Amino acid sequence: MTTFAALNLCAPLLSAIDAQGFTAPTDIQTDAIPSLMEGKDLMGAAQTGGGKTAAFLLPILNKLIEENERPVPGSPKVLILAPTRELAQQIGDTVRAFKQGSKLFYTVIYGGAPYNKQLFDLRRGVDIVIATPGRMHDHIDRGSLRMDKITTFVLDECDRMLDMGFVDEVRKVAASMPKERQTVMFSATMNPGVKKLSASLLRDPVFVEVAKENSVAADVDHRVLRVKHADKRRLLTRLLEREDYTRALIFVRTRSMTDTIAEDLQGLGYKADSIHGDRKQNIRQKVLRNFTNGKFNVLVATDVAARGLDVKDISHVINFDMPMEADAYIHRVGRTGRAGAKGVALSICSNTDTNLLFGVERLLKQKIDVDMDHPWHDESGGRSNGGKKGKGKTGRKFGGGTSYSKHEPSSDNNYNPNKKFGGEFVKEEARGGDKAGANDGLKLASKPDRKFRPDRTENRPNRSENQPNRSEKNVKAKAWQAPAPKKRKGPKNFDEVFDVDPMAINSLKSKAANNSDTPAKPKKTGKPFTEKGAKFNKAGKFDKSGKPARKLGPRRFKGQKKKQAA
Repeated sequence: MTTFAALNLCAPLLSAIDAQGFTAPTDIQTDAIPSLMEGKDLMGAAQTGGGKTAAFLLPILNKLIEENERPVPGSPKVLILAPTRELAQQIGDTVRAFKQGSKLFYTVIYGGAPYNKQLFDLRRGVDIVIATPGRMHDHIDRGSLRMDKITTFVLDECDRMLDMGFVDEVRKVAASMPKERQTVMFSATMNPGVKKLSASLLRDPVFVEVAKENSVAADVDHRVLRVKHADKRRLLTRLLEREDYTRALIFVRTRSMTDTIAEDLQGLGYKADSIHGDRKQNIRQKVLRNFTNGKFNVLVATDVAARGLDVKDISHVINFDMPMEADAYIHRVGRTGRAGAKGVALSICSNTDTNLLFGVERLLKQKIDVDMDHPWHDESGGRSNGGKKGKGKTGRKFGGGTSYSKHEPSSDNNYNPNKKFGGEFVKEEARGGDKAGANDGLKLASKPDRKFRPDRTENRPNRSENQPNRSEKNVKAKAWQAPAPKKRKGPKNFDEVFDVDPMAINSLKSKAANNSDTPAKPKKTGKPFTEKGAKFNKAGKFDKSGKPARKLGPRRFKGQKKKQAA
């Protein structure tokens, strides 16, 4: 059995590995670490949970510890790209665990987190940058991150990164790096996009494949439960009652359904919570931390948690909704059965998810066993007679195996006052009967019921017989179409109420003002209050008469007290 000491790792790394409780390397670590220690490019295909994060981190840390150089501000030596925040945080936690006893610096930059700490770390200088593509390009555009010193470029979960549409960003950042660098790529699935990207980025790579391509852990029990869509929630609660699980991870397709199912389970007494992309980053971190610490044991999530979620003892993965892409099934199920542990993967498949199930089985190259141990088993609506999707009268495009019959209109819908139907009038015309009656019957048969049912009332608006023709483009027609002006309620002015000359009223007002005995109020001049004729007591608030004095500002009052003293 190979040991970590046989991989020529330095002493600080070996002590950190022992502190973490690792005794022997996994298969991917045994195959990948020697090639990476030699500086070769590598393409690794391994199932999740096989220790591939440590497979590329240990050689990187070993090289940086041996070089022992001071980091350059804004110019790291190692760039590790991850598709999701959770995976980037997981890689950062692994770096922190393995760098103990060394003077290495690292930072994790991703969207949803404040810029200040990330800018501080980059300006101080770090050896390793772990980033998501979006926030990485933000720092490159700001000038706080440069690629001129990169010696090692790592793409983790690159298949997922391509699915999220980051291929152009990856090519752009790779073009800005020095050509003399080491490039490492890891992927759980080897689709054509991954192969094409590896051909453009890697130089004479070493290909390491531990598990069979597009495979899952051998210790995972896969089962599918066929059910109608309306019975999926009842089946989910039955599974949680039936299965003996330590921690269960439930995957759904939409963010709103994530919260709905978590609230339903909480109402039934289960310790459950949810995680999805709409929740704030600090809340997502808190939920994952509580799930890891065992504060609750049922986590409802979207595919955002399928990557980077490294929680021990997840015994069951339940696909409440089948994944839209078959590759996502591998990453969902990869959360259980990690590091040799046993796991269970249960998929609830409704009638509309049949083709998604077939896609997963084609990718895995195996049939998934059907679990019928529940009262809602239903396999109707599947592809009948082996027909292909969208072809034939019974294809899924037209409703699956639904049978159709010729539509025969009821007599009530085609009733007419002559007690005959359109078809009968046509027959009479062919026999030389009433041609006009046949035409009338066909017209009546094509009209709605309210047109010719005498027992049904018609709610139609009343129209005036003298209504002008709207089609005539003349002044009268336009005037009729325009809304009438609203009449003003009440008088418009004073003259409409009282028949008085306004000029006479103004002259009377001016005479009354001149003959008034009431003295006019003095106008305010705006001058400041003076102490002329006013004396203040010790409190500075009252004069000798006992009347309250006018309040003064602090500066003015201080100056007046000086005048009193003088």
